Amino acid sequence: MHYLSHSIWFPKPEEADEEGLLAVGGDLSVKRLMHAYRSGIFPWYEEGQPILWWSPNPRMVLFLDNFKVSKSLQKTIKSKKFTVTFNTCFSEVIKNCSDIKREGQPGTWITSEMKKSYIKLNELGFAISVEVWLENELVGGLYGINLAEKKVYCGESMFSKTSDASKVGFYYLVELLKTKGYQLIDCQMYTPHLESLGATEIPRGEFFKILG
Repeated sequence: MHYLSHSIWFPKPEEADEEGLLAVGGDLSVKRLMHAYRSGIFPWYEEGQPILWWSPNPRMVLFLDNFKVSKSLQKTIKSKKFTVTFNTCFSEVIKNCSDIKREGQPGTWITSEMKKSYIKLNELGFAISVEVWLENELVGGLYGINLAEKKVYCGESMFSKTSDASKVGFYYLVELLKTKGYQLIDCQMYTPHLESLGATEIPRGEFFKILG
């Protein structure tokens, strides 16, 4: 196990353990976070733990053309009952992602330290949020890191307060990224929900070839 100091450095992702844990420690500075994401590494830990850095194998990704739009989601999109915006209230989106109760999870991994750091990333243009509104109420959304130079969007978290809200936001994000020639959305780790949306696991080496 590698323990990080103040220097902006990570071990090779191939040195991660079987679960994908690569290193411990360091900080959540803008420079370190962007170096991590550009290297296929991301932080994931709980309040009270040291910062844990991950690079799992296999890697969960969504190739944009594989996004699955169910008949019910198509109907919701056509109804235009939701309004979708980008980057209008990043801090509210990350707060809702942190606060929302999730089945099988006792708490959140979006710590207060992470919220502060990712809001800074948003202010600098590195993190992007999607907001889904029902009338004037924020009912869903998601946020992630935008690696514009690599044409990769690293999805971090999403929330939904009403049926299909986050899926609608995801749909509009996919459509936007397609127009900009993006390769994929990095979903990091497998979940059944992501698989239902069309995401799939690929070998870490293949992901790094795409990441360049």
